[in-house]
Amino acid sequence: MATFDQIIIRVRQQLQGYTLSQASVSELAAPMSAADTSFQCDASTVTNLSRGLVEIDDELVLVKTFDATSGVVSVMGLANGRGVEGTTAASHAAHALVTSDPAFPRQRIKEAINDTVTGLYPHLVVFSTTEITYNAAQVEYELPADVDDVWYVVARTVGPSKVSQPMPDWRYNPKARTADFISGKSIQLFDAITPGQPVRIVYAKPPAPLVAGSDDFAVTGYPSRMTDLVVYGALKRLLPALESARLQQQAVEATERAPLVPPSSAAKAVNLYASLYAERLEEERALMFAEIPNYAMFQGS
Repeated sequence: MATFDQIIIRVRQQLQGYTLSQASVSELAAPMSAADTSFQCDASTVTNLSRGLVEIDDELVLVKTFDATSGVVSVMGLANGRGVEGTTAASHAAHALVTSDPAFPRQRIKEAINDTVTGLYPHLVVFSTTEITYNAAQVEYELPADVDDVWYVVARTVGPSKVSQPMPDWRYNPKARTADFISGKSIQLFDAITPGQPVRIVYAKPPAPLVAGSDDFAVTGYPSRMTDLVVYGALKRLLPALESARLQQQAVEATERAPLVPPSSAAKAVNLYASLYAERLEEERALMFAEIPNYAMFQGS
């Protein structure tokens, strides 16, 4: 199972090629706190940095100047130059890589991955279960707060057969009275169920985002085989930025590359990954219905 960090690497490799781009990189020679307005890089490689944006872990920092002798780098705007472009000022350990002007900041890649994960719902759902004990005097029962829809309901039959029979006559109530049900979600059961028998409710819920770099993909609730689907989705979200960059020629690199890279090249790449994404999405939808059959025949009474 891939971790968040491993998925980020896969996306970056697809964006920049498997050999990666030869970015200008240095490293921290000493730890850096979230409040520091200067930091020390390796003196032998500090000249690889330039004035402007640098990336340290997930944070983007604005560099003002650097001392090639000592390796001390000054932050532009003091504290205002920390955690720029929507990133968060954080502490960094010694030897953390310092990348000058990253083409695709790590924070943007993380956002694209999580946007893809959350965007898969409701096309692909995460399944969970809850069980209740049927009470003959009760029709409505509380459901967990994370329920977004009920997939199917089965109840145990009386006797040694241990059969869980699909229940066709139920109604999901997403706006239940919180005075009766704290979660605000409930299910109404209208089938003839023997009192005291367990009723299992399989329900759908949205996926969870990835947070820490060490988070396993399983945190989302999706199976590991869907990692490539998320990679394709992140790529089709990130690549349009390259097409937008062609509209301005302020950077020397952009000016030099413009005649060599035909217009709409990035758009064609986006279409390629969008096609791969759509193909994998349909495959996963077919697998979802095959693996978790929906027993619902009639909902509501």
